[in-house]
Amino acid sequence: MLKFALFGNVYQQHKSSAVRLLMDCLRRHGAQILIDEEYYNFLRDSELADVGGAETFSGSDFMADFAVSMGGDGTLLRTASRVGSKQTPIVGVNMGRLGFLADVSAADVEDAVDALYRDDFSVEDRSLIHVETNGEPIEGCECALNDVAILKRDSASMISIRATINGEYLTTYQADGLIVSTPTGSTAYSLSNGGPIIVPRTGVILMTAVAPHSLNVRPIVLPDTAQIELTVSSRSHTFLVAIDGRSGKLPEGTTLRLTRAPYVAKIVKRSGTRYFATLREKMMWGADVR
Repeated sequence: MLKFALFGNVYQQHKSSAVRLLMDCLRRHGAQILIDEEYYNFLRDSELADVGGAETFSGSDFMADFAVSMGGDGTLLRTASRVGSKQTPIVGVNMGRLGFLADVSAADVEDAVDALYRDDFSVEDRSLIHVETNGEPIEGCECALNDVAILKRDSASMISIRATINGEYLTTYQADGLIVSTPTGSTAYSLSNGGPIIVPRTGVILMTAVAPHSLNVRPIVLPDTAQIELTVSSRSHTFLVAIDGRSGKLPEGTTLRLTRAPYVAKIVKRSGTRYFATLREKMMWGADVR
C-alpha cells in the first residue's frame, strides 16, 4: 500500500477540480491518502472532492511515499518546503499557467498515478540553497528550491549588498536587489532580470542583480560548493529576503550566508519527459506568434 500526501492551492476553486480524479484514482489503487489540513478543509467546504477516509496533517508532520502538489510551480515550491529533508519524491500536477516544475497536466492525473504503480517514472535530484542569517537558520523556510531574493523595501532608493565568495570580497551591488538561484530557479525571477538559463543538476549557483545602478554588473555563475555572504545596507534600515517567494523583513546590517543544502528535493518525472522539449515549449522557441 502506497501512501500519498496531498498539498494544494486553496485560493482558486476552478483550478482544483482535478483533485477529484486524483482521489478516485488513488482509491482504486487502494492507496492511503493524507491531506494537508488547510487543503482538506478547502476541499470539504467547497465540495470539490470526497475526502472521506483521508487523514489530515499539519506542517511537516507526515510520512508518505509520495507528495502530490496540486497547483502550479508556486504550490510545488511550497510543497518542497514542507517536505524539507524527508526526501519524499514530489509529483507536480500543473493547474497553473507555466508549469516548469509541475509538469503533469490535470488531464493526465490518472495516467501519472498509474505510472507510479508501474514504477514507470524517474526521480530527479534538485539542489537547494540553504540560508542562514548571522549564523542562525531562518525559521520555517531555510532552504530554497528556486531562489533567494534580497530586495529593497519601503523606499525608491537602492540598497547596497556587499558580497563575498568563500571569504573573498566580490563587489558591493548598488541595486534594487540581488537574486541567488539554483539551476532549477534560473528560469524564474532570475531569467526576468536577464540571467541565463542553466540546465538542472549542473552543479552551480547563479547570482543576478535586480536593476543594478551600474550597467557593467552582470550575472555570475559560481560552483555550488561556494559559500556566499551578503551584508545589506538600506536607507529604510530594513530590507526583504524572499525564499522561494516567501518573504520576510530583516534589519540592515544583517549578514546572510548562502550555501548548498545538505539534502536535495526529489522531483518525479514521467518516462519520456525531456527537459529541452519542455524548455522549448514553455519558452515558445521557434513559435510564430505573428
